[in-house]
Amino acid sequence: MDKYLVPSKPSSENPKPKPRRRPWQRSELQLNGKSDPKYRHSLSGLLMHSYSEIGAFPHFYHIDGKPCQTHMNRINDAANLGRQLPFRMQGVSAVDFDNKGIYLVSVTKSGCLTVHDFETLYCQSNDSLPRLNEDESKHLMHLYLQRQLDVVRWNLANQDEVACASVKSNEVLIFDIGYISSKPVEVLRTRRSLSILGSEIRKGLCDIAFMTTNDSRLIASDTHGVVNIWDRRKSPLPCLELITGSHNTLNTIQPHVDNQTIFGASKDGNIYMWDIRGGRTSAAFQCHNEAGHPPIASFKLASMLARIGSLKAQSDIGPKEIHSIDLDPSCPYQLAFHLYDGWSGVLDIYNSRVTHVHCPPPAWLNGASISTDLLYLRKPSWLPASSIYVVGSSTENGIHILDFYPDTSSPSHVDYKEDLLSLPEKNHQMKQNIFVPLSDGVTGCASHPLNGTIIAGTKHSSLIVVSQQHESF
Repeated sequence: MDKYLVPSKPSSENPKPKPRRRPWQRSELQLNGKSDPKYRHSLSGLLMHSYSEIGAFPHFYHIDGKPCQTHMNRINDAANLGRQLPFRMQGVSAVDFDNKGIYLVSVTKSGCLTVHDFETLYCQSNDSLPRLNEDESKHLMHLYLQRQLDVVRWNLANQDEVACASVKSNEVLIFDIGYISSKPVEVLRTRRSLSILGSEIRKGLCDIAFMTTNDSRLIASDTHGVVNIWDRRKSPLPCLELITGSHNTLNTIQPHVDNQTIFGASKDGNIYMWDIRGGRTSAAFQCHNEAGHPPIASFKLASMLARIGSLKAQSDIGPKEIHSIDLDPSCPYQLAFHLYDGWSGVLDIYNSRVTHVHCPPPAWLNGASISTDLLYLRKPSWLPASSIYVVGSSTENGIHILDFYPDTSSPSHVDYKEDLLSLPEKNHQMKQNIFVPLSDGVTGCASHPLNGTIIAGTKHSSLIVVSQQHESF
């Protein structure tokens, strides 16, 4: 048999080494059920591009067979042939999911509190012939409270309770969704404050929050620069007051996951941090003529943004009203902020520096105006994973989906260099922030805690479902 074999010719060239196979990136997921954060981030672009509007539900609801006040205001607005009603009479002020994503609660400027069944909203959105109106019979609760409502939250430690408040009132109304009653089960109030002349100072409440481990502890920021903390077991009045040293409105608050640290952001562009366990305070914040706990730290956001050279070279940076702050559920040291002019970013609370910034085109560039938007405190939301931030546009009908991953590979990172990306990263889909056009202007967002579906409340009191489009074969 050897005579039939043809000897191979000796090669003068060095043999090319065989390319080494890349390790299987999903091995960790197969072993322990967890995927590498960088691998998830490499796929986040696909997730961000998959979102679109799949359903919109106007607030055409009824109470005792008659149109509710929000419904009536929407009809009157349409009858005015384009002349909008005053802002205080229309629009969804806030939306919030419970911990498991079973129910969604919303409040309107007109004073309606509604608890929706999420599955009903989602299924109606994915019907082959979706209905224009939500199935009201699936509502767990729908009340008209005869006052403007600006914020609503679920009790994180007791999912049967929701709390709502208004900038026109110093009361927090707490409802138990297990009871069919138009009256709250509990009403909390702020303490009275007197001016220099002895007259009572009228306070409103801008934001509220519950502690994750204590269903009796509730926090609310007010229009007089104070964070009020209640222990519901003791009194309907605050047991502790956190002060800022000024009387500027605190638009938003955010408890840390340790349930001991509280962040607050003001109308004049400052972010404050308190430790309710106590601690040493800088002399600059000690107020001898006012009872309360001063902050342990304060951040002037305009000064921090001015340290970003590329941003300062292109923009005139000054103090701006902060609409919202939110801690990243995937990365607890990332505190996202959203400003009145549509800017968003991330403050690294461990290193006290701004790491991410997103600056959409200014309103005047598109011939638009944000003056009417100042009447709404836009409320963004984090997706449950991948450090993706969702915020309503200040000038257009739609939402921005922002990649705020805690690394320089994020297109929003202040140290992002597109031309220095490694070749394997370039082979992946180019990471970028996404704008999703919607049928109405957005005032607030909430993301489902499990599947990431986005519910957007709008200026005309509708709920828009934003998710992946389901196609039938």
